[in-house]
Amino acid sequence: MNLKSLYACAAVLLVAGTGAYAQKRPVTIKKVAIGNTGKPIPVDPAVIIGNLPNGLTYYIRKNVQPKNRAELYLVNKAGSVLENDAQQGLAHFTEHMAFNGTRDFPKNQLVDYLQKSGVKFGADLNAYTSFDETVYQLPLPTDSAKVFAKGFSILANWAGYVSFDTDQINSERGVVLEEERLRGKNAQQRLQQQWLPVVLNNSRYAQRLPIGKVDILNNFKPETIKSFYHDWYRPDLQAVVAVGDFDPKQVEQLIKQNFSALKNPAKEKLRTKYNVPFRAGTKVKIATDKEFPYTMAQIFIKHAKVEDNTETGYLRDIKVALFNAMLNNRLSELTQKADPPYLFGQVNYGGFLGGQDALTEFAVAKSADKLKTAIDAVLDETERAREFGFTETELARAKESTMTAMENQWRERDKTPSVSFVGEYQRNFLQKEPIPGINWEYNFYKQHLAGIKLADINSLAGKFISDQNRDVIIMAADKDKDKLPAEATVLSWVNSRNKVTAYVDNVSNKPLIEKLPAPGKVASESKDAAVGTTMLTLGNGVKVILKPTDFKNNEILIRGFSFGGTSLAPDADFVSDNFADGVIASSGVGQLTQIQLSKMLAGKNVSITPFINETTEGIAGSTSPKDLETALQLVYLYFTQPRKDADVWQSNVEQYRSVLQNRSLDPQSVFSDTVTAVLSNHSFRRMTTTANQLDKVSLDKAYNFYKERFADAGDFTFTFVGNFDPEKIKPLLEQYLGSLPADAKHQSYKDLGIRTPMGKFTKSVYKGIGDKSVVDLVWTGNYDYNEANNLQLDALEEVVNIKLIERLREKESGVYSPRIQASYSKIPVGRYNITISFSCAPANVDKLINAAMEEIAKIKQNGPEKVDIEKFAAEEKRSTEVQLKENNFWATYLTGSAQNGTNPDLINDHIKNLDQVTPQTVKDAANKYFGANQINLVLYPEKK
Repeated sequence: MNLKSLYACAAVLLVAGTGAYAQKRPVTIKKVAIGNTGKPIPVDPAVIIGNLPNGLTYYIRKNVQPKNRAELYLVNKAGSVLENDAQQGLAHFTEHMAFNGTRDFPKNQLVDYLQKSGVKFGADLNAYTSFDETVYQLPLPTDSAKVFAKGFSILANWAGYVSFDTDQINSERGVVLEEERLRGKNAQQRLQQQWLPVVLNNSRYAQRLPIGKVDILNNFKPETIKSFYHDWYRPDLQAVVAVGDFDPKQVEQLIKQNFSALKNPAKEKLRTKYNVPFRAGTKVKIATDKEFPYTMAQIFIKHAKVEDNTETGYLRDIKVALFNAMLNNRLSELTQKADPPYLFGQVNYGGFLGGQDALTEFAVAKSADKLKTAIDAVLDETERAREFGFTETELARAKESTMTAMENQWRERDKTPSVSFVGEYQRNFLQKEPIPGINWEYNFYKQHLAGIKLADINSLAGKFISDQNRDVIIMAADKDKDKLPAEATVLSWVNSRNKVTAYVDNVSNKPLIEKLPAPGKVASESKDAAVGTTMLTLGNGVKVILKPTDFKNNEILIRGFSFGGTSLAPDADFVSDNFADGVIASSGVGQLTQIQLSKMLAGKNVSITPFINETTEGIAGSTSPKDLETALQLVYLYFTQPRKDADVWQSNVEQYRSVLQNRSLDPQSVFSDTVTAVLSNHSFRRMTTTANQLDKVSLDKAYNFYKERFADAGDFTFTFVGNFDPEKIKPLLEQYLGSLPADAKHQSYKDLGIRTPMGKFTKSVYKGIGDKSVVDLVWTGNYDYNEANNLQLDALEEVVNIKLIERLREKESGVYSPRIQASYSKIPVGRYNITISFSCAPANVDKLINAAMEEIAKIKQNGPEKVDIEKFAAEEKRSTEVQLKENNFWATYLTGSAQNGTNPDLINDHIKNLDQVTPQTVKDAANKYFGANQINLVLYPEKK
């Protein structure tokens, strides 16, 4: 890991999630609308909501984004909180069993059928289990009437006809335990076990974590899990959500046909609504772990949840959102100081758990002896907001940003992806969140946002801050115990506040560009009708690829690059130079600090960031048609007026240094660093920067290197993808790109000769106290980069992925989620890398490596099964059809084609070329790429 990626880790919140297990839970953000009365919120007329006689609820909406696709969800108001003592972990286990045999799809036939239909297990076909719900997601094509109709049968099978075959249960025990191992057996889990009962006030939630108890998972009888399913998987607690490109009447009929026969139990159990009880006063918990690399504090101030789904409740929600945004803007500003008080700080008021909301204050200290500094900084900002309130200028910017976000949603109302609607309807069923639709919400924002007064927001801090029902959690490394305060001391910290002064809003009235540059001219123009692009060459040599699309109404993506990157940095200056793009991107432009620039851009759809990687430098960003000129001005300024901010530089360096202090405590970090070192043949350019190297970094060197890399725009290629008219934006391109400096040096990247060592060997790392191993099996070599080879390697990746799931997960029950990633590159030289990764019990490492190698050997000797080729082709066809309608795909693809010098028109033949993948071609690829250069890297627990 290099310095740049290490810094990214500093902002990661390391508190383990407690809410969901199994596949990845989708991230959702509660939408809010506003009003100024207690009127009920109307329901969006575009959604059909109905109930079957058995109590099942359904939501149906026609939506054509993406075309010929639909999202089908089964939502159950049944989660781990409903388990009895003998069932702990079986709500989650039930979710697993739904994929391991139902009435109409015995054993693994369901996954097999869907894979043949182009649905990928884990990525598309998915589910999660939380405290209060279990949700299954099934994205399907609608251009196959048979497959689409079958989807409702699958949902119904999950809803009421899971088989719970004894052999399948016993086989799945290992998979569930491996999921627990993958997500747990680490410092976060061990710390959570210490502090979670405190925060949840020893409530039912504290006793019913979704993963359950290992002894129960190992030994429960089939009747126990069947009892949970019988009691809680019932139509009066279930909803079907269907959104997509289909006929709603047909879908309603399919729901009735498949779900009407489901019956509720004769003696229904009451679906109890559990709560986290109120506790007077403040509780402090100090939790430490040998492997935890940070010192951090969380403060929870819990309040009874406000159950108000009227317009008045929406108005309150929007005020809270404004409060959160303004307070966190202030906290973010503190990281711009030369000596920031923390690595990361945040405050948020929002939904918590068990009928409560909470003000959550979070601070990651730079070290254990600076914990009080971090806590004080966050609490002082909250106190400043309570005592002095916010300013009118802060509120005006927050309103601008809020209105812009709402306007973005409204402008994309006919391009909204189906999955976004699914999330809304799911929350409506589970939490009664109103679903008025974007037109209603947008109109209310326009009418009432301006009417929110500063006093309305300023009063919130006083309501949220309390010394009752408050929990203070401190987490740190065992080795820092002697530096930590006593619980009584922590309590005194949070009860006494420093004297604060009013916030000063540091804004600038200067224009972004004081004097517009003299525009250049388009020197030549060519079109590529096959992919719908126009290539402009400006007078200074800048090339611009334009691809107008109608995929989004309010989006333009911008990518720009030239060759060189840090490969041109001398070894002696590399660490400083590798810092260059990060510090420039955090320092503002011209005369504007980053804080001033962020405030100036409030309410605009503009995000422009310079970057320098190993072989290229460039610009990445996005904007809207309305704000394109502002985006281009920023591009111009990052070339011509990058800003050098000594405070930001010092802040970044000190935060890096703080992260390095305890990095060696974390087994995964140690293993990751080892993998990087081995695969890069110990090149210091790829490895984690040391504290000694950090002592020698120089802002002047970093700044000068940045200016050098962006001094010559003549060899830059820009790509613009989105909603624009090429002719109309030409003057802007001439103004801001055509005027960029060019000196005709046209440097290219340097091949640094960094290669993975050849041969076959194993590198073992012994670190960690948890009963957990991580395995990386890596193959590398030279590669002839072309479309044909890329296709075969992609096919090999998916075929091996299918076989690894079948063997390591389903047959051996030894892993939860085996992964294979095949990557290939042309720059600086053609190389490929295939990595198979999984976590498992240390005792099973050798067995599972041998099993993986056996599956590879079968493919090398006999070729893959024809059905696996068919699965790859179906999945690739479906995913490509969707990607071809996405701006991000085209921005990445066209930029990649320009960098690699390949013909972009080849994408039009990609689906047709899938028939070039056969068992023989994949067999040949396996023999070619699973060669003699194999490195096995294994993380084991520390030897006792």
